[in-house]
Amino acid sequence: MQFDLATLLAQWAAGGLLFCWVTTRRREVGIGYGWLLRISYGVMAILSVVSGAGDDGTGALVRNVCTGLMGLAAAVALLQSYVRRAAGVRGQRETRERRTARVAAMTGQESADGDQPDQDGPLPEFDPRLDLLAPIIGFVGLFGAASFVGGDYAQSLARLVVGAAFLGAVSDAMLLGHWYLVQPGLSREPIKEMVKAVAALWPFELVVYLVPIGMVSVLDGNVEDGYGGLMGWMWVVASVTTIGLVIATWFALKERSYSAVMAATGLMYLAILTGFGMDLLPRALLS
Repeated sequence: MQFDLATLLAQWAAGGLLFCWVTTRRREVGIGYGWLLRISYGVMAILSVVSGAGDDGTGALVRNVCTGLMGLAAAVALLQSYVRRAAGVRGQRETRERRTARVAAMTGQESADGDQPDQDGPLPEFDPRLDLLAPIIGFVGLFGAASFVGGDYAQSLARLVVGAAFLGAVSDAMLLGHWYLVQPGLSREPIKEMVKAVAALWPFELVVYLVPIGMVSVLDGNVEDGYGGLMGWMWVVASVTTIGLVIATWFALKERSYSAVMAATGLMYLAILTGFGMDLLPRALLS
């Protein structure tokens, strides 16, 4: 299985945009979070196309075309979100209204918003289904990428698809944690959902790289890593550390203090490093 930058960037962008939709569909997180992810992963898709422009073969062509379309779809979603920015986010708005009403009830004062009803009705809000289009196209492109990277097609496809979801989930969990600095009153449910997604994907990420020819072959010496088996054991450490950090993050989020979210974000930052080691080390060793 060939290890190349264009495929890695396409994977990462597809997975990141998939979990962007997972979060934006809740209509709780501020509109700027979606902008951040669409811009970041859209740029990543463009870089993938640029870096893979010289690759030959039908598989590379499918990957590049789909990755380019993925970036375009992310741009379309970004454009609609920007155009409809005045509508805000329903869940965020409802939370603010509830808290304003609660404070007003405690102080015995009328809410300022309550004296000014919206005569024109709600403005049209961003349609989160648009966020699903880009990752769907991106994952289609991975079918072409699996042909390009070589090896057993089904095994390569499984590794690319699972890796895309895993890398996207762990990256978005960290970025979402940072968003709590921008939106302090945000419920913890969105980040808990992301942490659960990383935990659910972890065993699949582990298994797809254990299946022969995989990391078992490196650990038992049938595949030489050039360091006497050290790289194989580094992968084991990265894998165990990743799930350990995810578990620690989950327990951190159970604490009531606001600083617990910041602690969870720091833990997910470390999980990105170990999670990428879990995915990239075997690809480098088995290429």
